[in-house]
Amino acid sequence: MSSTATSGAEQQRIHDADTGGVAWRRWGPYLSDRQWGTVREDASADGDAWNFFTHDQARSRAYRWGEDGIAGFSDDRQRLCLAVALWNGADPILKERFFGLTNAEGNHGEDAKEYWFHLDGTPTHSYLRMVYKYPQRAFPYTDLVATNAARGRTEFEYELLDTGVFADGRYFDVEIEYAKAAPEDVLLRITVHNRGPEPADLRLLPTLWFRNTWSWGDPPAERPVLREVDGTPGTSVAEAVHPDLGRRWLVCLDAPGLRFTGNDTNTERLFGTPNASPYVKDGIDRYVVHGDETAVNPDRAGTKAAADYPLRVPAGGSATVRVRLTDEPVTAGGDRAAAEAFDAVVARRRAEADEFYEQRIPAALHGPVRQVVRQALAGMLWSKQYFGYDVEQWLIEHGLDPLDARGNRNGDWFHMECHDVISMPDTWEYPWFAAWDLAFQAVTLAMVDTTFAKGQLDLLLSRRYLHPNGQIPAYEWNFSDVNPPVHAWAAHLVYELEKARTGRGDRAWLESVFHKLARNFTWWVNRKDADGNNVFQGGFLGLDNIGVFDRSAPLPTGGHLDQADGTAWMALYCQNMMQIAVELGADDPVYLEQAETFFEHFAWIAVAVNRSVGKAESMWDEEDGFFYDLLRLPGGGATRMRVRSMVGLLPLAAATVLPPEAVSRHPELLAGARAFIARHSSVASMVSRIRMSGDDGHHVLALFDESRLRRILARMLDEEEFLSPYGIRSLSRVHAARPFGLEVDGRRYEVPYQPAESDSGMFGGNSNWRGPVWFPVNALLIRALLNLHVAYGDDFTVECPTGSGTRMSLFEVARELSDRLTRLFLPDPGGHRPCHGGQDIFAEDEHWRDLITFSEYFHGDNGAGLGASHQTGWTGLVAVFPSLFAVLNGPDLRANGMTGVLRRSPGTEE
Repeated sequence: MSSTATSGAEQQRIHDADTGGVAWRRWGPYLSDRQWGTVREDASADGDAWNFFTHDQARSRAYRWGEDGIAGFSDDRQRLCLAVALWNGADPILKERFFGLTNAEGNHGEDAKEYWFHLDGTPTHSYLRMVYKYPQRAFPYTDLVATNAARGRTEFEYELLDTGVFADGRYFDVEIEYAKAAPEDVLLRITVHNRGPEPADLRLLPTLWFRNTWSWGDPPAERPVLREVDGTPGTSVAEAVHPDLGRRWLVCLDAPGLRFTGNDTNTERLFGTPNASPYVKDGIDRYVVHGDETAVNPDRAGTKAAADYPLRVPAGGSATVRVRLTDEPVTAGGDRAAAEAFDAVVARRRAEADEFYEQRIPAALHGPVRQVVRQALAGMLWSKQYFGYDVEQWLIEHGLDPLDARGNRNGDWFHMECHDVISMPDTWEYPWFAAWDLAFQAVTLAMVDTTFAKGQLDLLLSRRYLHPNGQIPAYEWNFSDVNPPVHAWAAHLVYELEKARTGRGDRAWLESVFHKLARNFTWWVNRKDADGNNVFQGGFLGLDNIGVFDRSAPLPTGGHLDQADGTAWMALYCQNMMQIAVELGADDPVYLEQAETFFEHFAWIAVAVNRSVGKAESMWDEEDGFFYDLLRLPGGGATRMRVRSMVGLLPLAAATVLPPEAVSRHPELLAGARAFIARHSSVASMVSRIRMSGDDGHHVLALFDESRLRRILARMLDEEEFLSPYGIRSLSRVHAARPFGLEVDGRRYEVPYQPAESDSGMFGGNSNWRGPVWFPVNALLIRALLNLHVAYGDDFTVECPTGSGTRMSLFEVARELSDRLTRLFLPDPGGHRPCHGGQDIFAEDEHWRDLITFSEYFHGDNGAGLGASHQTGWTGLVAVFPSLFAVLNGPDLRANGMTGVLRRSPGTEE
């Protein structure tokens, strides 16, 4: 269990993994926190995934496509899994997975009802740390379900803290650490802290098992085996033998008892049919909780095993358990897994994690902000999950012919074959990738692991994921739905971040993704421009219930929506593809024609957005100074949907700058653009209104002129409209007093301002775009403001907040938005962090106050975290904003807008 601690040890591991083929990333926290209730495990006729495979069934029923567990760790194909199980002596079941409510049970939709926090982690998973708060009283499963069921959509959620189960500190802090002594040598240290006033008993069961791959297929796969073998003195050892993975050994210090069963469905309990073997998935639960000694195999073999540690933890004290999963054979003599050597490796890896983040987090960030950034990045790294889903096989197992499955869930996606580690938005509420979320997550991950970040974007565009027609799969509930096309934005930004940090960009990678993105761009042009007028639709576009109608469903009026956001997304897509083509054109002039093509696409979109052929035909409303969706009616009429929402702000995000060196290096670009403009009078008219040339020769591409920019910003920066103390709201607060309404066939449709969860059940019931703050769209707006600052310079100022008399440059506005977003997670003088809402325990209790929740979205007025409570996915962008502004100032923006501003600093080269 030797290890060498050198300067930049984690950076060296990343380098060895990237260039030397050393498998430092093979093992990681790749277990989901919830596999039950997913589409992959759903074999129902009606598609009710939540009720087909329930939490109650999960302890007894083998999963088909993946596994879950508490603080789980596995190889990157999830063949062998390690996780933590617990029993406090009072619960009705063994605690093997986190509990939460289904979409139908929660008054605000699905909701995890546990407290766990990701505190640290490195990109190679050489060190990971988290804490889980486990009550000493019986877990209130029934109370949580019943009380939430009795509450309506407008009432608060009933949380685990509300039950009183943590009263008097009667809970355990279960601190879980992983440390790698070598790529295939994993140490797991579990420290149990008793926060209560009396000694308390706990059964702690580190559990090792094989994912069930042998119950499916024809012929079924070979069954692996776990069995007890002789170990060194003072240890208990289980040997794991897998036909693909080879041999591994679980070495448990302090010689606990080992319990063995099979990872097979208990058909007798679930379906009333005899079991093929008495040793089934819930055997250890039955042995520990119910004292059924026949439930575990006396021959000490199976496919699931647990080390059984009975602990008595003193009041205010702690107890520690150490286990090791290794590929090194265990031999008699020489206790290599002694506690002292074990703890020395863990301490060394923890110190190396500190060293790594000293290099990666700018020194200018002070303590509280630094803590926020590090915990956000830890959550991002903990949220990587194995995603297994062979859609063709899944359809066959549903009794469908994959070539004739259209109309069934994911029936058009039988080409998809997924067996990958993917960054998930939230491993309990969203244990599946979502396409646009993953693009934003890649940007954050690029701060610490550029190779993994690039690989995530590669994955979505690979032949195994990208549809033959060019569509990117949206999310597993409906791959055919449409997510915003932000992947070119993310790819270019990830490329520039790497280039800024290391001095070189990965052109081969950028060229590869460019060609795949071009296929997706063509899909958009062919499928989502209903009239061929360069105005786009798209439907859902990730914004849930932001509009009057469900934009993924047929409109009650008939006709279709010309979407301001859909059109803005496509304008931004053109700009980013042009940027990439210009970058690639430095080495290969063939890409310069592509750059011109995307400029022309953008120009036609800009014309369509700004045309004024009849007042109702323009998305721009001159009276309001805002962009709106257009409702196109079957008879040919059109009306603006005057909802002041993020839909109308997103055209601001489509603002990109080409630096003067790009034009000087390729003068034919400017010549081609001028010739195109001169040839088309409508384009020339549009260009005459939009400032195309900025300070110092920078060229800005945007959908608005300076006058319209000022009017949009006046609304966006108005605290009575979009500007929250904690970022930009998704809906203007003006709709609190004046909801937008529309009458259709005697029915009134309304969009009111609701700063927390919406009371609308549109698109799933946990919809949330009618007031809260979302990080991804704030990131796009910050990026656009920085780009516009490059074009307009320091002399261009606006009031921020509107009406305050305080004038700021666009750079200063961008920094102000970043500061407000970061403020969500910072303690006030009393120790309260807005993200924690009204939960005083996070401010008043020393064992809670440094634990930060990175929620899905945030209350538009008070900043309370809402939605998924362990969502470090897109909210992980909070790590990017303060880091960005800590290392730049206005003049630095002259390089490449937001994307090239991270100056190289000592120790950050890869």
